[in-house]
Amino acid sequence: MARDLTRVTDVSGCAGEYGFSGWKVPRYFRPFLGHFGAEPQGNAWFEPEALLSSRNVIGRRQLLIAALLAPWACKGGTRSRELSRRIRHPHTSLPPRASPSHPASLARFVDELPIPQVLMPDGTRPDPLVAGAELPFYRIAMRQTEVSLHRDLPPTRVWSYAGSVPGPTIEARSGQAILIEWRNELPEKHFLPVDRTLCGKDQNLPEVRAVVHVHGARTPAQSDGYPSDWYSPGHSFISHYPNHQDAATLWYHDHALGISRLNQYAGLFGLFLIRDEAEAALDLPQGIHEVPLLLCDRQLDERGQLLYPTSGFPDAPWVPEVYGDAHLVNGKLFPFHEVEPCRYRLRLLNASNSRFYYLSLSGGQRFYVIGSDQGLLTEPVAVTSLTLAPAERADVVVDFSEIAGEKVVLQSQAFELMQFRVAAKARAKRGSWPKKLRPVTRLSPSLSVKTRTLTLNEYLDPKTKMKLMLLNAARFVQPVTEKPVLDSVEIWSLVNLTEDTHPIHLHLVRFQLLDRQKFDADEYLTSGKLHLQGPPLLPKPEEAGWKDTIRAETGTVTRIIARFEGYAGRYVWHCHVLEHGDNEMMRPFEVTARRKT
Repeated sequence: MARDLTRVTDVSGCAGEYGFSGWKVPRYFRPFLGHFGAEPQGNAWFEPEALLSSRNVIGRRQLLIAALLAPWACKGGTRSRELSRRIRHPHTSLPPRASPSHPASLARFVDELPIPQVLMPDGTRPDPLVAGAELPFYRIAMRQTEVSLHRDLPPTRVWSYAGSVPGPTIEARSGQAILIEWRNELPEKHFLPVDRTLCGKDQNLPEVRAVVHVHGARTPAQSDGYPSDWYSPGHSFISHYPNHQDAATLWYHDHALGISRLNQYAGLFGLFLIRDEAEAALDLPQGIHEVPLLLCDRQLDERGQLLYPTSGFPDAPWVPEVYGDAHLVNGKLFPFHEVEPCRYRLRLLNASNSRFYYLSLSGGQRFYVIGSDQGLLTEPVAVTSLTLAPAERADVVVDFSEIAGEKVVLQSQAFELMQFRVAAKARAKRGSWPKKLRPVTRLSPSLSVKTRTLTLNEYLDPKTKMKLMLLNAARFVQPVTEKPVLDSVEIWSLVNLTEDTHPIHLHLVRFQLLDRQKFDADEYLTSGKLHLQGPPLLPKPEEAGWKDTIRAETGTVTRIIARFEGYAGRYVWHCHVLEHGDNEMMRPFEVTARRKT
């Protein structure tokens, strides 16, 4: 087979005598073959038309290949070596495993599991919508403080809501509105590496800015925590939460444009529970038998302080993902919790930046999933393992009576997270166990007035060698293209062209997973034709309830259906791998009011 040799430009911008034709090239090499051509003019690589070209599509595997190809195609290329180092070895100063501060060296299960306090109102304030009415009013300050992550570590600097990490739990009743004043009392300089080349890259922006989003809340747009509605230290904002929704495990966290990954990593997150009469009637475990478990991973330096990895380039420190080997449960490393041999309700949240958790109990015991992001399932689902992507929640019940007098560890694959110490006898009798929970009426696809096909994309900037992540090949600041009508039903088909699984979150609405189906990504990148492969996969029972965050798997079309109810206004949808969302993988959508006839 003849092979043409043509003069090309390699990924580091150096010329060489290498070309390819007549070979069947795997998909993950094709982006680089596209780069082996004429240098683009101006900013053409980042025009929408250019972004749709398969030449620029890139994933994590491609970056690794680029790091290998660059020295081969251009001997002595300094930038190539820097890229290779940056991708394979993010610039960090992690302590060695033998260090006393390394999680592997710390004693396990010596700290009791802390339970975040339930916040009480600071009084009442006038209802902004109902004349003469009063609403519960809360005041929550964001402050820098120090906390103890482990008995054998010195205090660790964090950013907190109301002085704790996680922040205090906010409890509300369905239909009972509340007001919260979020006060930014943080320092004016960030203690984690700010990247001013990302979304919100205006050099005049304050280094520290914050805005709070209650994740999963059906909230008016002005109180939703729109990323550009941030406020700097010394300022505050009062948000109105109507809570017109079913009982559910929600959470609150920072959502400031281009910097939310750092603020949440620093500690700005907490639980927000909505309760209602339908849930209370089920007589599920409550009081001390209802335990919130907020999971996240972090990196720590030799002094036990938070360490956020960087690229090694001071002007562009962003990295694609962040994974740590310090796994915190309610802000503690390897905590233990004493339980009775009876049923416990565990409210699980994955508050990590990037890490997925694959949860199980060390003895292989069954547990029951009773709810997902947006509330209870139709009936309990027995499982022995459970996957939680960043921002996903699960409501589970564990029956510890089966292992009375024993110890069991909650784990994620090889990682031990916490220990349960089960007493030999229970102080109270076991209650009844409901076989049915809450009806979940399925939304029929026939209700949909519009189906949108939306792509998940990754690109490589050939000049900076940095990844760019987009939704539907558009930047955050480009004009709004998704404008559902208030109270209408739509199907969104999420076409994942990347090699990552992305947890996609839609603000304002709850939705249901219709199905997932593989597709020919090569064909789509080449011709734009969506060629589905194999049968569609229906939701697993634990994913069959109401969701607000869904795992869009690689090489898969993930179809969700939502009714855009609640409020008109501008909201966002984005990837909840926080490093992705901060690097343009976020788009606005606008719910428009229905026209009067």
